[in-house]
Amino acid sequence: MLKLKHKLSHGLAALLMLCLFTLSASALTLDQARNQKLVKETTSGYLIAVKPSAEVNALVKKVNAGRKSAYQNITTKRSAPLNVVEQDAGKKLVK
Repeated sequence: MLKLKHKLSHGLAALLMLCLFTLSASALTLDQARNQKLVKETTSGYLIAVKPSAEVNALVKKVNAGRKSAYQNITTKRSAPLNVVEQDAGKKLVK
């Protein structure tokens, strides 16, 4: 009986790892989301969800957080207000 429990626990662990690997391997990329018209760029310099879902919203949140961090770094280098940097980036991204 103990051997059976041990095998089951290893089997469940392996199944869990496989599921996690599959989820990470199938994660939506920004290019895929753009090509599928799930997201779009805005003149504010940030991405918005056109067809929201949990996966799309998570991608938008992640991308926008990265952009905001990058924009804040640029404001320090340029001594420019954040909204100006965001708008400059937005103009380039919407083209």
